[in-house]
Amino acid sequence: MLTMVTGEVANFVAYVYAPAVLVTPLGALSIIVSAVLAHFVLKERLQKMGVLGCVSCIVGSVVIVIHAPQEYTPNSVEEIWSLAIQPAFLIYVAAALSIVLALIFHFEPRCGQTNILIYLGICSLMGSLTVVSIKAIGIAIKLTLEGINQFEYPQTWSFVTVAVICVITQLNYLNKALDTFNAAIVSPIYYVMFTTLTIIASIIMFKDWSGQDASNIASEICGFITVLSGTIILHATREQEQPTTAGTITWYTGESMKGIDEAHFITVHNSDYFQ
Repeated sequence: MLTMVTGEVANFVAYVYAPAVLVTPLGALSIIVSAVLAHFVLKERLQKMGVLGCVSCIVGSVVIVIHAPQEYTPNSVEEIWSLAIQPAFLIYVAAALSIVLALIFHFEPRCGQTNILIYLGICSLMGSLTVVSIKAIGIAIKLTLEGINQFEYPQTWSFVTVAVICVITQLNYLNKALDTFNAAIVSPIYYVMFTTLTIIASIIMFKDWSGQDASNIASEICGFITVLSGTIILHATREQEQPTTAGTITWYTGESMKGIDEAHFITVHNSDYFQ
């Protein structure tokens, strides 16, 4: 729990100093670390395709880092608020909330238990708004620590309110998705949808690609696709792993089959039972 909290705090700080188009895809590196640790600590076999998935994530991350845009840090929360109320981003917010409401009130009661995209669509759309809000809060904290108090502005508390509502909604429906569907399927789909929508929201609001040429943007897109492909491959290989068959035990006394409490002898039909 301590390491998880530390990682989330570091992730929060990263959004202050780097654009979301760089930070969000690099979250795939945690999947690589988990897979490698599981191989050595938990003795979970990392298959060849899993290794390929890890390499793809690393290559894609390196490409993204090399071609990432320069971070533009606003000088006040009011400046961030002006970015949030620009027409393009307001259209994105209106579209996202409309889709979320339609998914919650129309589609979830009808096909929420059978279609994984219902729950993950809600999580991903709300997650994209969470990230831009948290980035604004992080910048406000940074400026406040530098001596320019940003918590006296109502815009700061507006971002805090939006972040809290979005996080609660996001976690609620993510838990529903994990309760309803296999985690091996939920994780890669959620990562792809959340990362894609977060990058789109950040590009619209903070104009991360402003000033970049077409070659750098194309390289970032290719790196992002490579990371997504590696993530899907890594999760797919985990899903294909077959669980070890449990040993069968026959209780026998020479005359007939007996219950566990009655029997005195056992025959083990799987040598792995004692390992």
